[in-house]
Amino acid sequence: MSAADEIDPASSLYAWLAYDLRFYRQKRGFTGTQVGRIINCVRSHVANLEAGRACIDMDQAKALDQAWETGGHFERLLGFARSLHSPDWFRQSVEYEVKAKILRIYQGQIIPVPLQTEDYARAGLSMARVDDLEKALTARMARQELITGREDHPLIMVLLDQGTLDRPVGGPEVMRAQLRRLLELGERPKVSIRVIARSAGWHLGLDGAFQVMSLERREVAYTGAFHGGRLVQDAAEVREIAIDFELIGAKASSEGESRALIEKIMKEFA
Repeated sequence: MSAADEIDPASSLYAWLAYDLRFYRQKRGFTGTQVGRIINCVRSHVANLEAGRACIDMDQAKALDQAWETGGHFERLLGFARSLHSPDWFRQSVEYEVKAKILRIYQGQIIPVPLQTEDYARAGLSMARVDDLEKALTARMARQELITGREDHPLIMVLLDQGTLDRPVGGPEVMRAQLRRLLELGERPKVSIRVIARSAGWHLGLDGAFQVMSLERREVAYTGAFHGGRLVQDAAEVREIAIDFELIGAKASSEGESRALIEKIMKEFA
């Protein structure tokens, strides 16, 4: 049984999109190659779309609707999928984190999970109304181990608003250890940590946290929200988020200046 055969259209709107792409293709007697000509991609990518490993973008949805005269079915369905939160998005984003070759992370409120110490993570989770603190903490640290604990971990490029550094979480001792951890990670050749100092003023990152994950053949993004984030797979939208990362980075201090600021704030927690 192929991955496309196992797609459950009732599980999410994105699964429904994958299911319907295959359903309409087979109903009209099209091959994957023919569909690829409609949406400007190769046959193997069509297979990934039907298996739910990738998602059509809005231009492709419109092209399918026009070619198959669906009355705007794919465009509407994709629009609905983008507007809603899916309980499965977080799990999928964690899987992408582990597979990523490059992680670009922006965070303006807390230290990103891949960089957290266990005590910092515990302090944060204790205020997050989780059902089982120890279980949640174990899962978080296991997630971190799969990213930064590997010798072949991805290239990790991090932008932090200064507020993530001087906002006390768990007390002075916890914060000193957390900031020391950032300094240690920053010494790795495949980790870049830069800070947007408060003196830089307003920047795009104040709208919320996000990360861009560069996989073997494509990029996906995850945007955070208070009651759940959103996994972004549309190529055009991911590009916009990647541009936001660059624009925020333009306001960030250099790695050396950022390191000095982290050391300064660490002393203030003495």
